[in-house]
Amino acid sequence: MQKVKIPVTLDPARAAQKRSSYDGVVPLKNLSRLSEQLLDTSSEVTVRIDCDIDEQKLVVLSGEAHCDVQVSCERCQQPMSLSLHCQFAFTPVRSDNTALDHIPERYDVVVPDEHGEVNLQQMVEDELILTLPMYPVHDESFCSAPDQLNSFGVVIDEPEKPNPFAVLQELKKK
Repeated sequence: MQKVKIPVTLDPARAAQKRSSYDGVVPLKNLSRLSEQLLDTSSEVTVRIDCDIDEQKLVVLSGEAHCDVQVSCERCQQPMSLSLHCQFAFTPVRSDNTALDHIPERYDVVVPDEHGEVNLQQMVEDELILTLPMYPVHDESFCSAPDQLNSFGVVIDEPEKPNPFAVLQELKKK
């Protein structure tokens, strides 16, 4: 199958009227904010986007994105592989639109630019960033971090102090 690049921007209203679908790739190096958090940006994100109009006559951009990335383990600082997968559903809304209350919860809102277009790559990048773990770490059985890193000092046993209520306990027994 030939790898087709997803367009950078898209007029969502026009694409929804045509019921357009886009199935292709976005190079990771084009997603600068996501690339900052990765060790290798040579791979690609596989993206599928479907444009449609729902029963409320809202323009909907739905789809999914998938990619395999290399990040640094926060515990041992060694490379680790992650598989990122996200599904999304957006509806474009003008920033001055007061109809935000009538948008169903299943849709996220995206604001088109001054030309009425939506940046698809930025939209996909945002969703992939949200799927990244905040602190990526290997499974403990595979992590090469020494066990000493998991301890944070020595706990000193305190001498046992006499219980101030012991006197009351003795009185209760009498």
